[in-house]
Amino acid sequence: MDDDQGMRRSVEELRQTFKSGKTRGVDWRKAQLRAILRLIEENEDNLFQLLQSELGKHPVESYRDEIGIVKKSVDQALSCIDQWMSPKKGWLPLLFFPASRTMLPEPLGVVLILGSWNFPISLILDPLIGAISAGNTVMLKPSELAPNCASFLAKIIPVYLDPKAIKVTEGGKEVSKQLLEFKWDKIFFTGSTKVGKLVMAAAAKHLTPVTLELGGKCPAIFDSLPNSDMKVAAKRVASGKWGACCGQACIGVDYMLVEQNFATTLIEELKKTIKMFYGDDMRNLKNISRIVNKVHFDRLRNLLEDPTIANCIVYGGSFDEKNLIIEPTILLDPPLDSEIMNDEIFGPLLPIITLDNIKESIEFINSKPKPLALYAFTKNQIFKKQILSETSSGSVTFNDTMVQFACDDLPFGGVGESGFGRYHGKYSFDTFSHEKAVLERSFYLELEPRHPPWNVFKLEFLRSAYDYNYLRMLLLLLGLKKP
Repeated sequence: MDDDQGMRRSVEELRQTFKSGKTRGVDWRKAQLRAILRLIEENEDNLFQLLQSELGKHPVESYRDEIGIVKKSVDQALSCIDQWMSPKKGWLPLLFFPASRTMLPEPLGVVLILGSWNFPISLILDPLIGAISAGNTVMLKPSELAPNCASFLAKIIPVYLDPKAIKVTEGGKEVSKQLLEFKWDKIFFTGSTKVGKLVMAAAAKHLTPVTLELGGKCPAIFDSLPNSDMKVAAKRVASGKWGACCGQACIGVDYMLVEQNFATTLIEELKKTIKMFYGDDMRNLKNISRIVNKVHFDRLRNLLEDPTIANCIVYGGSFDEKNLIIEPTILLDPPLDSEIMNDEIFGPLLPIITLDNIKESIEFINSKPKPLALYAFTKNQIFKKQILSETSSGSVTFNDTMVQFACDDLPFGGVGESGFGRYHGKYSFDTFSHEKAVLERSFYLELEPRHPPWNVFKLEFLRSAYDYNYLRMLLLLLGLKKP
């Protein structure tokens, strides 16, 4: 799709397909979901190779974060779609008896999904599963920063999926800009806050609803732990920070907060774990992805070469410009006004900030924009409750990192500057649906107190009719379900 006219024809075809009603049927939706499953299963080796060449991902990492995520989401959608599509009934005030209230989910229409480069397969196909389950037609725009994966998706998706209802557009910023000029019924974007603002501004011209999955500086609070627990915690931090696209993940740990008297112990345990997981030879690091391109590599290297940062490096700091690899790096107490502590790092650099008391971490986190994810390693139940009640974030995970992304029964999404809207599992279906309210009344009975002329009796009747507890008691006496 090289020109504006061709893009316009494609968008119009998506709209005509939606108007035809073919995507509303459950059989069509299930057929497309099964096709995604076949696409993933029949091209697994190709996907492993693509992700290896694009980002240096090991097949195990690719399966965990990309292929397995998509298969799991399809399986759940196929199992639950009939239930998701079913109308939901409810009760009405006594004043409108007899009547029925139904909430009917319906597709939004023609939706645009803009993917991200760090998980170039799952962050396109996972929201697509929700859009198809809800009965929409879809335009996909994979990130140009993962060009091999984008080209693969552009070629393979029309082979497996309905090409009149699901289309793929390749290209860079100009193509994204062109796409955003069209009127869509929903835009779903995964990426940076900066680009998210542009997407939202473009959507506002057409009053298009948007879901923005952004990022931010996700903190990890590290309370004092027994030695055995600390070893486990260090593994989970190291795996989440450096084992997921080399720290290039929106929910990756951006920085850690720890009491000063516990920092040395934590750092030593992290060092041991890094050596165990990834090795300590810069020329032969294993199990770690590379930086996506030279621009991002230079950005991260500039952070490390900042004169105020160099003395803070307590582990790592080496880089291989030819292969775009930066080794796992730990920094202790970098200046709080430095760039590394104010912008999202999105790489394998881990600042550790020391505090006099771990409870100061709450004030520290609240002084910054609301993060997409907050992690806390602690066994203190009172402290857990304090974290939950006194901080705001897209999600909170205790004693692990990043695992919340794989839990389809938990909504995934941000708050404030880390984005808004949510998806995964049923939440994906809801994101791409409109729940239409349907009320149906009978002609059998007409309660006159709702009509003039007014009198005291009608006023007292209305008091009872609108009283939830009165209605609940009446229904129980009649042997009906409570509202």
